[in-house]
Parts: sequence; C-alpha cells; structure tokens
Amino acid sequence: MFADDHCAPSPRGHVLLAPDRFRGALEAAEVARHLAAGLRRQRPELPVLAAPVADGGEGTVNAAVAAGWRRVPVEVCGPTGRPVTAALALNGDTAIVELAEAAGARRVPGGEPQPFGGTSLGAGQLMAHAVRLGVRRIVLGVGDAACADGGAGLVQGLGGRLLDALGRDLPPGGTALRSLHALDLRGLPDLSRIEVILAADGAGPLVGRGGTAMTQGLRLGAGREEARALDAGLRRWADLAEAAVRRPARERAGAGAGGGAGFAALAFLGAKNEPGVTFMLDLFGFAEKARDARLVVTGEGSLDVRALRGGASATVARAAARAGTPVVAVTERRSLTGERLRRARIQAAYTLTDIERDLDRCRRQAGSLLEQLTVAIAAEWLPPARAAAR
Repeated sequence: MFADDHCAPSPRGHVLLAPDRFRGALEAAEVARHLAAGLRRQRPELPVLAAPVADGGEGTVNAAVAAGWRRVPVEVCGPTGRPVTAALALNGDTAIVELAEAAGARRVPGGEPQPFGGTSLGAGQLMAHAVRLGVRRIVLGVGDAACADGGAGLVQGLGGRLLDALGRDLPPGGTALRSLHALDLRGLPDLSRIEVILAADGAGPLVGRGGTAMTQGLRLGAGREEARALDAGLRRWADLAEAAVRRPARERAGAGAGGGAGFAALAFLGAKNEPGVTFMLDLFGFAEKARDARLVVTGEGSLDVRALRGGASATVARAAARAGTPVVAVTERRSLTGERLRRARIQAAYTLTDIERDLDRCRRQAGSLLEQLTVAIAAEWLPPARAAAR
C-alpha cells in the first residue's frame, strides 16, 4: 500500500465507489459490490454510493444498471449463430448497447474467439430493439468483441443485406466478405433523428498494418495468412460500404474497434466517436456524485504507466480532483511509485498482491481480498467523527 501522508481524510458525506473491472477476475459492478460490503462492515453508518466505471467493453451494461439504468433483456443471435439472451441499458430516451453482451467471448462455447466466422449480428439486433423503443440516443460500446467481421453483422442485424454475385446472403464472418458483391440497405431503419455515440478507446483503422485483421484478428487467434485473408475481406467490405453510403470511415479513429464494428457505426450510422471512460463518467453523472463525496474509491486490475494514459483510475482521479474530492485506488498489482500516483491525483493505492502474492489465487479470491482492503481504507481515510476530530 502507498499513501500520501500530506492528504487528510475529507469530512464530507458519502463514499463514492467508482472502480473499473479487474480483467479476468471481476466486472466493475462486482468490484464495487465487494468494496461496499467491506466498507459497510467497517463503517455501517456511512452512506456508500456505487458508480462502476465502464469504457464500452464487457460489463458496460451492468455498470449502467448499477448506476440506476434499467436492464432490458432481448433474445438475439450470438457470435456463433446460436440465440443468446443479451441486454441493453435504458435511461429515459438513451440506450446503451454493449457489443460484448451479444458477441463477446462469454457468448462463445468454451470462450474461444471467432476471428473468421464470428458475427456481430446480435449487436445490430440490440440496436434495432432500441430503435423500436423510441430512443433518441444510442451509445454503442464496442470493446471485447469475440468476432472481427467489420461490423457487417451489425448492419445485417439492423436490416441490411450483404449479397454475393448470385444475389445470395453472405454467410457470417470477416473472411466471407471477400465474396461480397452488393449491399441492399433498404431494410435499415431511419436513424436520422437518433444520435449514435461510438464509445471506443485507442482503436486504429479498419484495414492495413494497424487495422482490425493485423491487430485484433491475430489477438483472436488468426495466423498471418489467415489475417491477410481477413484483411482482404474487410477491404472489400469497406470499398462497397463507403461507395454505398458515401461516407469514408475506414481510416477514422475508432473504425477498427470491436473487430471493426466501429467502422460500421461510423459509416452507416453517422456515429460520433467519444473516449469510452470519459464519456461514460459524464453519462452516469460522475461529477455531481463526486462533488459532495467524502472519498472516491477507484481501481482496476493493474496500476502501471499504461494505466496513466487514459486508464479508468487516472480518469476518475482527474474528474474527482475537479470536484475537490480525494481519491484512493484498489488494484490487483501495481508498478507505479508514490510520486507518479500523486501526479495522477491518486492519494493512496491498496494492492491485492500485498495480501496474497500468488497471482492465480489473488484472482480467484479477488472479491474477499477487496473486502479485506477496506479495513485499511476505512481506518486511514474514513475514521469516525470523534476520532477524526482528535
């Protein structure tokens, strides 16, 4: 644990829990739930407010529900073609659609990624359901996709058709796009009055050396030759799509996100690309919740140099600093020194591996370890009023 001795506990009201997920262990909402359980055991009289952080990837809908949004379950097509029950989050006239809900690794039998035949069709079906609900804004989070079809399935899920030279519908997947001959977009809904936001962080273009096939395709298990075939399919898709909608998008920021689903959102839906974490914090009203908080507890799986460049903890800490609220972080492991943490506006960091050094056991027991960390957090940052006065 690192703590800044010069930062005194705040005397204000509630404790705001705003962690990101611990990848491979817990979703953000689960992290917040364990932190809340531990804090309530230590200081049952303190109000605790959960506001899990989301970036558009897996767990975004759950984070929205934890922030008070309504879960709307929908039966859609999973990445392998099997039906799955996914969900979108709804708040007023805004819907959050999470690609991973319909086409993430947990929707694939055995968790095996689908770089060639996997489809994003279910995400398009979720969006189509949101349109039928009468929303005026759709936030599309495209992180953690288990497919790389360039968003072709998403367009099909919205009602578009992808046809081969004989006028037959193409089979799913990115490599099948090499046989794409024509698009029939007459079935797409009118989205002219619906704002579409693409929540994506740090994604490159759709095609080429830094594109979907050569980055996400390889990460999903494609070999070099297979990745080249996938890239050829995505190029064919981009050529016909951009000609059809007259909106170049393959090189735009976010186009390669979600196995290329970002491209489909930008080209066909006129989506506006927003940084995932920052946008979600604004969407969930983080600034207002932090303004009167006594303490903000954030966190993520690893606090390292990369986490300082747009990671959840650093983003939350900057937003909390603007509200004048101190921030502590919980993490599985960290490599940052105290000075770097202070520059990131994080006053203290509490690490699971300080309690359990075996990383595998640490991940399996992450929930109970997080609850143990709250003992130190409560003692150092949330003393009872009389103790704080002394």
